[in-house]
Amino acid sequence: MATKQLLHGKVLTILLTALFAFHFSLLTSHAQTVRDLIRKYPSYASCNYHIYPEITATLTPPPGDKKPFYLSHYGRHGSRYINSRSGYDIPYKMMAQADSLDELTVFGEEVYAEMRRIMRDTENRWGELSGYGKRQLEAIGHRMAQRFPEIFCPGARVTAVSTVVPRCIESMGSAALQLLQVCPQLNITMESSQRNQWYMNYQDRKLRRNYMTPEAQKAYDAYTASRMGNSQLMELIFKNPDIVKEIVDEDYFNYYLMKMSLFQLNTSYNQDTHLIKLFSEDALYNMWQVDNALWYIQHGACKLNGGCQPYSQRYLLRHLIEEADSCIQLDQPGAQLRFGHETVILPLLCLIGVDGYDLETDNLDELEEKGWWCSSVFPMGCNLQFVFYRSNPKDQDVLFKVLLNEAEATLPIKPVTGPYYRWTDFRQFCFDKLAKYKQKK
Repeated sequence: MATKQLLHGKVLTILLTALFAFHFSLLTSHAQTVRDLIRKYPSYASCNYHIYPEITATLTPPPGDKKPFYLSHYGRHGSRYINSRSGYDIPYKMMAQADSLDELTVFGEEVYAEMRRIMRDTENRWGELSGYGKRQLEAIGHRMAQRFPEIFCPGARVTAVSTVVPRCIESMGSAALQLLQVCPQLNITMESSQRNQWYMNYQDRKLRRNYMTPEAQKAYDAYTASRMGNSQLMELIFKNPDIVKEIVDEDYFNYYLMKMSLFQLNTSYNQDTHLIKLFSEDALYNMWQVDNALWYIQHGACKLNGGCQPYSQRYLLRHLIEEADSCIQLDQPGAQLRFGHETVILPLLCLIGVDGYDLETDNLDELEEKGWWCSSVFPMGCNLQFVFYRSNPKDQDVLFKVLLNEAEATLPIKPVTGPYYRWTDFRQFCFDKLAKYKQKK
């Protein structure tokens, strides 16, 4: 009897310790604020220009005798140069005009010289994958193969598809080369074709055209009113800020110069970041809030415009499900990799509710409080991986888990255990949600 009591006490102690550790991990994982992240990683403030994070997450072992057998992926290209010169031209032309009127301070002249160096570095590289971006995708591909050797094994078939944009094609190639470094016997095929654009990079024109409703515009203007501009920056750069206001729009100048400084972290010029020192933590934080709210209105389930924006990726979701259903029937399905853009992966996550990104609200002040932080979703190189598990090819009870940027994520359905969900439950959840959109149309 005493032995049983002792055993019971030990089990209870173990359970309580595990429970405490679990709750502690939850508390510490949510302890970081947006300000903390910006302080540690300034590029976090730039939302979709954020640099891919360091990967430190460990994976939860699968239950029972389940083993990984198939991986389905959609990822963004790696770090790139800015898409067009126009983003840099906005602050640059303002500075050039102020310089022509001798309105730059000594410090302002240094900033102007740095801007010219940046312009020279990026000229005719608009939208190109940077060397930094290639290394990001190489590392992602390498980790993918190392984490799941049962999937990326000799003879396994890996099909890789990219959009027709060169930076996505190069990203696909960078990841594929590293997969082959880990397992040279993989059978990899790569394709970039206009025929795949209907699901790889579908942009619903109607949803895009109508996202900023009058109600959304009113809420956005009210939200951003106190978060734009930077009078201290104006005084630092211009001799007579009140005079140059005729040629320099304070809101635009502050916003785009900040973007210019942060974007350089993604390029070959990424070691020279002293332009960032122009901006206080408050300024960076305010810019993040402005951008985060806009991304939510554009791609989230925002009640201010009907909450339908995530459905722009309904074709991709159906494609992912159909491809997975087909591959599950095979003895060795391998992996299917897709390389595209952040304007696809963000609404896809919002559509299926990864990590609570299906948040529905008409209050933009709730976004930060409830964890709708777009920078955590779509940094350069971001990726969504569906990893499937079973005990053998005849096992019909297929489980899977979702990795967002290589960390285990949650879904709005009941898990089997930990981060593992039943594939049939997820399929039904998705089909039910897609059916609701048909009813709304």
